[in-house]
Amino acid sequence: MIKSNKKWGVLDTAILAVVVLIGIYMAYRVQGILHYRWNWGAIPQYLFRFDTDSGRWLPNLLVLGLFTTLRLSIWATLLATMIGTTVALLRISKNLFLRLTSTAYVALIRNMPPLVLVFIFYYFLGDQILPRVGIDEWVAGLSPGTQSLLGFFFGPVNLLVPFLSALLTLALFEGAYITEIIRAGILSIEQGQWEAAGALGMNPWRRMRHIILPQAIPRMLPPLAGQFISTIKDSAIVSVLSIQELTFQGMELMAATYLTFEIWITITALYLLLTLSCSLIESKMEHRFRNKFQPVN
Repeated sequence: MIKSNKKWGVLDTAILAVVVLIGIYMAYRVQGILHYRWNWGAIPQYLFRFDTDSGRWLPNLLVLGLFTTLRLSIWATLLATMIGTTVALLRISKNLFLRLTSTAYVALIRNMPPLVLVFIFYYFLGDQILPRVGIDEWVAGLSPGTQSLLGFFFGPVNLLVPFLSALLTLALFEGAYITEIIRAGILSIEQGQWEAAGALGMNPWRRMRHIILPQAIPRMLPPLAGQFISTIKDSAIVSVLSIQELTFQGMELMAATYLTFEIWITITALYLLLTLSCSLIESKMEHRFRNKFQPVN
């Protein structure tokens, strides 16, 4: 086993010094050349606000946008994983029509600009399909407690249709990339494992469930976690559709307050908080899976 050297070296010090110098230079350019007046004291009120009626601190625009981004990313990843798993199995199917159809879906999504796909999917789903399903009427008929629970998982119920439209759009987009991750993970399992499972009389479903996937999951986990992080970043695309996620809230605040640098630096920090937390969780999960499925010598 190769052990990584985690000691702090001269190169690390040099890189840190360069980063600090770049930061100082940028601050000088902003304040000295552009004559920008920093006002960091105004930012906390857009993160949390004090509600005099309840006597509690409540999340404000930026934190609410962060919650929407998190909800959108989690649900989109779950749905995209289901789509990706289904399409990946179709891509390795023996049926030619299923293989061609699934390949066409992946090729179309991966070779089109994301913004174009967002507009196509959103306006087709949001304007043509979801309103005819009657979601607003269904939500209006729910009890207040159920509506509150629905709001916790999906955001404000009055914005449920736009949220679901953005969710389906993002899931269809990310599903094409997850398809290739899952397909590659399944095909990476040695041919002997497939043959041994077949020799034991297992049908394709049991072979996939008990033999192939337990070995493929540890290999798929790092790229899947990376795709989830990518989904968090890609969720900013739906801000062009007025979905009130973090980037949209930032643009609205910037237009109203002109605190350009403070707001975008804060949004950058919030995105980093999400992505770095996910990276840490992924690292622990990968280590756990590797230990669980480590071959015994």
